[in-house]
Amino acid sequence: MDDHTTDHTLEVAVAALQAGRRTTTRLTDAADAELTVQHSPLMSPLVWDLAHVGQQEELWLLQQGAGVERTPVFHPTIACLYDAAEHPRASRTQLPLLDPRESRRAVADVRNRVLDRVARVRAQDPQQAAFAVAMVAQHEHQHDETMFATHNLRSGDPLLAAAPTPPGRVVPAEPVLVPAGEFLLGVDPVQEPWALDNEHPQHRVHVPAFRIGRVPVTNGEWAAFVDDGGYEDPRHWTRAGWAHRREAGIVAPLGWSRDGAGGWTQRRFAVEVALDPAAPVQHVDCHEAEAFARWAGARLPTEVEWEKACAWDPVLGRRRRWPWGQEAPTADRANLGGHALGPAQVGAYPAGASAYGVEQLMGDVWEWTSSDFAPWPGFSPMLYDTYSAPFFGGGYRVLRGGSWASTPVSVRPSFRNWDWPVRRQIFTGLRLAWDA
Repeated sequence: MDDHTTDHTLEVAVAALQAGRRTTTRLTDAADAELTVQHSPLMSPLVWDLAHVGQQEELWLLQQGAGVERTPVFHPTIACLYDAAEHPRASRTQLPLLDPRESRRAVADVRNRVLDRVARVRAQDPQQAAFAVAMVAQHEHQHDETMFATHNLRSGDPLLAAAPTPPGRVVPAEPVLVPAGEFLLGVDPVQEPWALDNEHPQHRVHVPAFRIGRVPVTNGEWAAFVDDGGYEDPRHWTRAGWAHRREAGIVAPLGWSRDGAGGWTQRRFAVEVALDPAAPVQHVDCHEAEAFARWAGARLPTEVEWEKACAWDPVLGRRRRWPWGQEAPTADRANLGGHALGPAQVGAYPAGASAYGVEQLMGDVWEWTSSDFAPWPGFSPMLYDTYSAPFFGGGYRVLRGGSWASTPVSVRPSFRNWDWPVRRQIFTGLRLAWDA
């Protein structure tokens, strides 16, 4: 079997499903009041996310295709409450949701049925079954990241403990040159069978030469922008960005506060900590990112530039599965998995560099790009046909690379996240680019 596909078996998909549930359990192991209250109108109550992952798992693994379960765990009158398109986050506490005990019982019942069904259909079409299970696993991992963001906005006692990350190091300040040339954008579903519909079809594109930051923009660099009056100077901002900044009263990244000595602190998971100048800045929206880039004499990379810098090997003339090669992510290559509760310092992962020498492309912070969310030529929807298509052309901006709260199951160099350019409660940062 090809090296690209040896870890895309049904057994691995089920393991990913189980790993996601362990994280979901960890993130919902709290008092009922913490799960049912809305900690921010930007986020769902945690109990909604808990039941939603089970309801979607039942929909896609038990209620679709052959062998449909005749007696659903989530009755249709209940299942409709967990339709993300139907109910905006700000209104979800007003719904007659299952309480935490009922939600835990329902998602456990669904999981037991799913595992039983997987055991029964294993020999019928393992490849298709693996994709369906992996799709649902990716969905739960994505909601786990959403729940991390909700916990970060809580005002109660901290629920989570942070694991250490490797120390950073001084990296060259000069940006990395990516010469002009063609590369393969997107992935081949034969090589990446768990890639979602907006990641393919793979196609060859020509990219003009550009330069890109070796590492993400840091807190220290951002503090210099603030101290230089970057938030008060409309010359750095787009018209829409300046209007939003003024209306929202934004004067610094989300969670930043001045300390008594004129420095900065940052609120993380209900704890005020000293700002680490060597860590990537996070919790900035796309308007802020664009303003910083203009102030720095740079711009945001396009998502095509970002993917080439991340995945292309110019010597061998082919894609790498990860920036560093074919091997799976490890703790010395990327900050993924949700254990660190924040980005590592820049320079912490030299072993994770791409073929061009660009570092920390996977994990740490989602990186804003200048690209609107649109389909690749020849786009075709997958089993879950409303995953991407309804959002094309809707004013969404693409983010790349994942964050410290993402997992290797839910991100890869071709993975395309998207959100409104005003969003900053998620773990967003940026990397600079320049024309060559």
